[in-house]
This record gives sequence, C-alpha cells and structure tokens, in this order.
Amino acid sequence: MTAILGFATIFITVLLILKKLMNPLPAFILVPVICAAIGGYGGEISEFIIKGLYIVAPIGIMFIFATLFFGVILTAGTLKPYIHFFVRMAGGNPVRICTGLGLLTFLAHVSGSGAVTYMLLIPAMIPVFDGLGMKRTTMTTIIGLSAGLQNTQPWGATAQRCMAAFQIGIHELWIPLLIPLGIGMICIIGIDYFLGWQEKNRISRLSGQAVCHTDEISSYADYERPGKVYVNSFLVFCTVAILVSGYMPSAAVFLIAFSVALLINYPDSKDQKFIIALYAKNALMMSGVVFATGVLAGFLNETGMISAMAYAMADIIPAWLGIHLALTVGILSVPASLIFDPSSFYFGVLPVLAETGNMYGLDPDTIVRAAFLGQMNMGFSFSPLTGSTFVLLALSKVNLTDHQKYTLPWAFLVTFVMLISAGITGAVQL
Repeated sequence: MTAILGFATIFITVLLILKKLMNPLPAFILVPVICAAIGGYGGEISEFIIKGLYIVAPIGIMFIFATLFFGVILTAGTLKPYIHFFVRMAGGNPVRICTGLGLLTFLAHVSGSGAVTYMLLIPAMIPVFDGLGMKRTTMTTIIGLSAGLQNTQPWGATAQRCMAAFQIGIHELWIPLLIPLGIGMICIIGIDYFLGWQEKNRISRLSGQAVCHTDEISSYADYERPGKVYVNSFLVFCTVAILVSGYMPSAAVFLIAFSVALLINYPDSKDQKFIIALYAKNALMMSGVVFATGVLAGFLNETGMISAMAYAMADIIPAWLGIHLALTVGILSVPASLIFDPSSFYFGVLPVLAETGNMYGLDPDTIVRAAFLGQMNMGFSFSPLTGSTFVLLALSKVNLTDHQKYTLPWAFLVTFVMLISAGITGAVQL
C-alpha cells in the first residue's frame, strides 16, 4: 500500500507539472499533502512538512543569495571586457570564433542562469555569424553545450535540487565529478574546434572582418561599473574557491559575497534597492520551488514511500540490469531532459532509482552522479521543459527541432565520455 501511494504521489505530481495543469510550487505541496491524508498520515502532515523544509532550507537560502550575487556581478558589467577580448581575438576566423564562443559561454554561464547567458551572448554573436555566413544552428549548439556543462556548478538550480533531494553537499555530489567534468570541457572545446573547421570549409571565402555590436550586451548601462571589473573578478574567484574548499557552508558564502559585492558596486541605498528588486523575482521563484520540493521530500522519506517503491522496483528489474543501473541511468539522462523537468526528475524519479540501486549493492550517490551529468545539465539547452530554451530560440531565431537535431547528439557524446571518465575515476560505479 505504501509503495502504491508513493508511485501515485510521484505520478500525479509529475503529470500535473508536465501537462502544465499546475505550477511546480503548489504541485509539490498539495499532492503529497492530499496523498498523505488519504494514506492515513493526516495527523503527521505538519511534522512531515517541517522536516522536509529543514532538509532544503540551506539550499533555498543559498539559491536566493547566489542569484542576487551573480546579478550584481553581471549588472556591473564584469563580463563585458572579456566579451570584447574574445571577439577581437577571434577576428574573422570561424575556428577561432567557435572555440572562443565556447570558452566565453563557460565564463558567461557562471551565474547559472540560462536566460542571462543567452541574452549576454547571442545579440553580440549574431552579427559575427551572419557577417561571415556561418550557420546560427552552429552558434546555438556551441552555446548550448558549454552552458549545459557549466550548468553543473554547485550553485546552479539543478545541483541545488539534487543536493536537496538527497541531503548531500558539494563534496558528495560535485567534487568527485571534477575530473569527468574537466574531460567533458576538453571534449566540448574539441567539438567547437571541429564545428568551426566545418564552417570554415563550408564558407567559400571570408567576406571580411565581422563587427560585434557589444553595446547591445547590457540593458542597464547606467549601472555598469567598468572601473571595478578586476575587483569583481577577484571577488568571484574567491567566492568559488571558498565554495570548492568546503571551508564555509554555501549559504554563508553567498550571504557574505552578495553583501560585499553590493556595497562595492552600489554604495547608494537607492541603487541597492533597484538591484535587489531586479533579481528578487528570479530568486524568490526558484527558492520557492526548492522549499516546495522539501515538502515532497519530507513526505516521501518520513512515510517510508521511497524505500517501499525501491523494494517494488527491485522485484521487477532483472539482476543483470540492476547491477548496472548507474550506467543505464547515466545513458538515459540526456534524453530524460526531454521528458522530465528537473524538479519532477530529481525529487520524484531519481530517489526511487537511487534506492533501487541500493538494493543491488550500489551506492545511491553513484546513481545520483550518473544522472546529474546529463539530466537538465548537458540536456539543459534543448529541453522544451525549461523557459530559457525558448529565450535562446527567440534570440537566435532558430527553431526547436533544428536546435535539438544539431545539439542533442553532441550532448549525448559528451555525457557518455564524462560517464566513462567517472567510472574510471570511481565517481560512478558502472
């Protein structure tokens, strides 16, 4: 009965979200509450909610202040000189343009916001690609691959959902994957070089040097602080270094980093109020989803639904497949981005798969890492279930079918390479 109730809770929640019948925030709260009441847990609902919120509170707080911190950094125009530099270095060479764009996307996506990354880069790169006769699908593929890999950073929405769902931290999820992610980055740069080489061969001759209108990069020129680019860059470096070191909890790091960045760039209280208001909507919306998923996690864990569902699946999955479940999940993680949004996958589907793997002697963390490489990371830029994908398509004027056709095979290849690398390093049990 508990297993059936668990499957019903997840199925209904995922269905309501995928069919767009309900926003993820109320879905993650109301469905488990109703199912718990039906299952006879009505008297314990408040206890389950509080325990679930306690689990995800640090993640939600981190997301709020990480969003505000990178908002300050981007609005201050910290990335603008780097974009100018890359465009100048690339000149009219398609190979340099493609590899430079890939590297630039790694830098631009440090905020973890796909929409911000696309709005920064695409308007700047369209004149370059169009001026040389290069295909815009090549541009969207390069940006999508780099943004997808960079989306794995620990302050990103995907990582936060994953860590909240499994009550793990950066050192359990992200640090063991550093070598595979580094290899993935090298692989992407190689793909960018190949795509540039293809473009160079396709173009009969260059029509002259393209000019990038970098003035289009920012819509808030009055709030840019060009004299503080190096200070802001150093602040970002220190923030990331402290996060990786584990010296201080992530939430505390971003609380302090945001306050310092805000005071350095906008000492006037009116400017501070404007910047906070500018990014508060995104911060609140995403942190709200994180807290809502904490409610679902509380019910699934405290009622024993996760364990019951795992035992039920273990009876169905053949043993030969069960011992290789991490490999199977890792391979399917990229196409899973076309079916599941990150919240429904990391809070609904993956906990059941991880616990099922545990029945076959697999460390649940190894299945989590395998899925994390692809689901809404390498599969992030072409998923129809995330709004930033349509920002990319609208800015580039590339349709979704073409973007998926060109990007998905490369994303799958990079994920597979990282998965094998993770198996070799021991981060994933293949």
